[in-house]
Amino acid sequence: MSHREPTVVGVANFNAAEDAAALRAAMKGFGTDEQAIIDILTSRSNAQRQAIAQAFTHEYGRDLIDDLKSELGGNFEDVIVALMLPPEQYLCKELHHCMEGAGTDEETLVEILCTRTKKEIADIVQAYEDMYSRPLAEHMCSETSGDFRRLLTLIVTSAHQGARDEEAGVDPARAQECAQQLYDAGEGKWGTDEEVFNKILAHESFAQLRLIFEEYKSISGRTIEQAIKSEVDGELKEAYTAIVECVENAAAWFAQRLHAAMDGAGTSDKVLIRIIAARSEIDLGSIKQEYERLYDKTLLSDISQGETSGDYKRALVALIGPA
Repeated sequence: MSHREPTVVGVANFNAAEDAAALRAAMKGFGTDEQAIIDILTSRSNAQRQAIAQAFTHEYGRDLIDDLKSELGGNFEDVIVALMLPPEQYLCKELHHCMEGAGTDEETLVEILCTRTKKEIADIVQAYEDMYSRPLAEHMCSETSGDFRRLLTLIVTSAHQGARDEEAGVDPARAQECAQQLYDAGEGKWGTDEEVFNKILAHESFAQLRLIFEEYKSISGRTIEQAIKSEVDGELKEAYTAIVECVENAAAWFAQRLHAAMDGAGTSDKVLIRIIAARSEIDLGSIKQEYERLYDKTLLSDISQGETSGDYKRALVALIGPA
């Protein structure tokens, strides 16, 4: 499914200086006009928000993100800061956070690294080193282990090469070869050779993987998902599954992740904020459609009736757009 529908596309008659002045007014003096902040920042594209931040510094000699942080708090602040950072910097912050301190949040690593195009990964790798003065691959190696670590490290280290392959298009002959290798490494033998799976799933572009998975089905008579479910387990299975599902329908994968974040007791706000903010300019429109198809409810109604409230809820609802 290559059709990706965003919910945020920016505004046509954009004026950075006017927006900067309106934001300054919303934060100046007694009390903060949160609704004005929501109205402006959720309807501008990320490129437009960067221009507003520049105009704000130019005009008032102040840092817009710092000012917003000092006026806002909690989850609402997190949404707004997520919108204000360039996308790759925001994802680097999330990656860094999920590896810092005791224990690593593997689900977040999977969500960010197994679902992005090679070009997006290459941008993240570059930004991570700029921001934290250490390579992402090195930080990840110290926080993960085994085949899971090998897969993520390959994804990150092969991103530059992969980004070139993505532009080069697909190679049907190689797809057939890779599919046979996957079959021989999994169902075709006793035990699974994860190294072959890692190499192919980490190196190939999504378009190429789509061909490989079709070939796999004609060789094996089973889908690659069925093979993975029966051959692999734990966090490696989560990672493989994320790659396979995103190759086939990324919007559905993110819809499931959003649903899980709101399901049961307590909402996983970090996941909610990250997906809605990070996908709003990519495919949040498509994610909404898949959500409704999968759960017979709209994403909007689940968020409105869920455990989010106040300005936080209003900001999420604005990013999601009408049902």
